Parts: sequence; structure tokens; C-alpha cells
Amino acid sequence: MVNPLSPALDDPVELTRSLVDIQSVSGNEKEIADLVEEVLRSVPHLSVQRFRNTVMARTELGLPRRVVLAGHLDTVPLAGNFPSTVEGEAIYGCGTSDMKSGVALALHLAVTVPRPRYDVTYFFYEAEEVESDRNGLYLVSRAHPQWLAADFAVLLEPTYGLVEAGCQGTLRAVVRLSGRRAHSARSWHGVNAIHGAAEPLARLRAYQAREVTIDGCTYREGLNAVRIQGGVAGNVIPDACEVEVNYRFAPDRSPEQAEAHVREVFHGYQVEVVDSAPGALPGLTAEPARELLAAVGAAPQAKLGWTDVARFATLGVPALNFGPGDPNLAHSREERVEIGKIRDGAQVLRRWLMAS
Repeated sequence: MVNPLSPALDDPVELTRSLVDIQSVSGNEKEIADLVEEVLRSVPHLSVQRFRNTVMARTELGLPRRVVLAGHLDTVPLAGNFPSTVEGEAIYGCGTSDMKSGVALALHLAVTVPRPRYDVTYFFYEAEEVESDRNGLYLVSRAHPQWLAADFAVLLEPTYGLVEAGCQGTLRAVVRLSGRRAHSARSWHGVNAIHGAAEPLARLRAYQAREVTIDGCTYREGLNAVRIQGGVAGNVIPDACEVEVNYRFAPDRSPEQAEAHVREVFHGYQVEVVDSAPGALPGLTAEPARELLAAVGAAPQAKLGWTDVARFATLGVPALNFGPGDPNLAHSREERVEIGKIRDGAQVLRRWLMAS
């Protein structure tokens, strides 16, 4: 059986389509990982390792610097947008923007650039779109941390062909309200916990988010309610209510500082932090980063969201986001990637890796 990726390896546009046409919703990455591994093992200038459904390939040229190109193989669930289609100058389909067009760039370069200016480690990893403890890079960091050693990393996240530096941190917390249960026909005997959510919601409505500029990149924070749970039955005054909030914080704050800020906002209420992840500073000072910016030819922007650059930053590896997809289209039914952005992205990364 012919590997469907093999005929497209020289053309990142066709390779994008071939990758999109392999269904790989989170948890179902085995087929695509098998095909990527098979392609990479056929390339003589690469050494290849695999852990679960994460495939790593690397050059071993003995160069003084090593860089990482990393892209995740999984997608969000399909939304009537599989397989891919081409309309005009764009490819439509699940994962086109986030981030199989980025994966296509990495796979294309891994095969076609045998002697880059740096040693390169390529990661094609599983489960980025789901819980952090399933993330392929996280699992590798626990089982094979030496695989992640590098001087610089590029996450091929959708950035519409610009460099997006660093990333925001994220924190989720639950604000708990208590009351007293009663029959709704005699509501004055109870205390309605759902009504008690009015004050925390008012604080959120009045909240003024910070804007923080670091190394010329402006990060805009946000603190928002994302879920409310409460209620017992249609004839019962509820005695409990929970408001879940999500705080996206600039990378000048640690998770501990972010938690302290959220607790300050909801002073007087019971607050439980249920999940948090640090952000990442812009990472623009590493020499490979400056060289990538020169190849892109445009000023960097702040990454307004969390990405695995934070995972590399925690390991002491500066990292940036760069990919052809439009982040505003990620996860949508109309997800697509412009063909011109794929070609431009491939040229930029080739210039960066091949510069003399």
C-alpha cells in the first residue's frame, strides 16, 4: 500500500491536503502518526524515535545550535468539514489552519533540507487539543526529556504568517456560592445561591483588564465567566451555585501571582483553582529567533492565547509561534488556509534554515 503522504512531500500545499484527509481527532492519531513515521524513517539524513503517537526526527550534524520545529497531529472534532476541499485560493477542512498546514511545512522541510544551518529536531505530536496530561510534548518531557533539548523552538501554530511571541498564561477557578434550600412556594424560608452569583458577576462585568507590553509585544488580559452551575429541581430554592471563571494573564505574571489576583477580585468568596498553566515571555533575544524574524521581515506580535511555547519556556528553551493558518478560523466549521500562506511559510522557513 502506497503511503498517501509520499507523493506530496515536495509540495507543502498538496501535503497539507493529504494530511487533512487523514482523520485525526484527538485520541485517534495512530494512523497519521504511523504514516508520518514511515515517511521519516525512509529519509537517510534523519534519526527517528517514537513515543506513543508522537514522532520525533532529528538531524545529527554536530552543529553548534539545535532548533525545534513542532506541530501537533490532532484536530478538534469534525464539523461537516472532512475531507478537504479547495475553493479558489484556499483549502477548506478540519485542521487546515490548526495546524496541519504547519505540520506540512515541518514534514516538507524535514524531508527536503538535508543540511540545515542548525541541527533540527522535528516533533509531530499527539493530543494538543485536549487535557494537558495527554499532550504529546508533556508526555515526552516526562519520559524522554533529552529529546526536547534545544537552543530555540518554533511552534507551527496558526499565526497567519507572522511571528507571535510568547503566550499568555491561563487559569480556571470556581467561585462557590452557598445558600439555604427551601420549597419554592415558601422561598422566604431559603437563601437562593444562584441569586448570590449576582455580585461576583457584577465584579466581572466591571473588571478592567490589563494590557501589558513586553519587548514591543502587547498582551491583553481577560477575566471572564465561562460556566454557571446551580439548581436542584423546578420547585426547590437552590443552596449551591458555582461560577467558573477563566483568567488569561500576561507572561509577566506567574501562575501564583495570577491566582492571588483572582482571589483578590473575588475577596470574600470561596475560590478554588482547578487548572493553571504559565505563560511564556516573548523569547526574542536568542540568535535563531532574531534570524527567523529577519527571514519573516515583519515585527512580532503577542500571542493572545496559550500554546506549547510555554512548555518549552519552562524547560529554558525560548520559543515562538509561526504558521500559515489564520488563528481566527481555528476550530470553526469554515476552517481554511490560504494556499499562498502555505507557500510563503515554506519559503520563510527554508530561508531561515538554509541561510549561509
